[in-house]
Amino acid sequence: YIFYTDWMWTSFVVFSVSQSTMLAVGAIYYMLFTGVPGTATYYATIMTIYTWVAKGAWFALGYPYDFVVVPVWIPSAMLLDLTYWATRRNKHAAIIIGGTLVGLSFPLFNMVNLLLVRDPLEVAFKYPRPTLPAYMTPIEPQVGKFYNSP
Repeated sequence: YIFYTDWMWTSFVVFSVSQSTMLAVGAIYYMLFTGVPGTATYYATIMTIYTWVAKGAWFALGYPYDFVVVPVWIPSAMLLDLTYWATRRNKHAAIIIGGTLVGLSFPLFNMVNLLLVRDPLEVAFKYPRPTLPAYMTPIEPQVGKFYNSP
């Protein structure tokens, strides 16, 4: 939530690019080597469940429920599966068209998802950044402090 409020547009773009690439590359890799349509949706479902587990873990640590926003992978993965099914004979078309569909649809689905999140600024003020622990607090250099002492 802090990352989202401090770097809202940057984080949205970075997460969109990285996660849509992760979905497209990972799912196409599996589909091309297994030849099983539906693999992208399966792959996206596993990633969604994994993120639910992470969300639960952070919530158990005392963070707000909105601290982890689960990305919407499944609809984009279904588009990728449909593309693979429609272009079975041409693997390059599956990669180009499917990858483009994922790259264009994933940010849109997630934009809708992020609009439904409770006001990030409100959450940020309610749960401020923790201070640094004592062992990470910088120590001022003591140069010349005892220069004139006997």
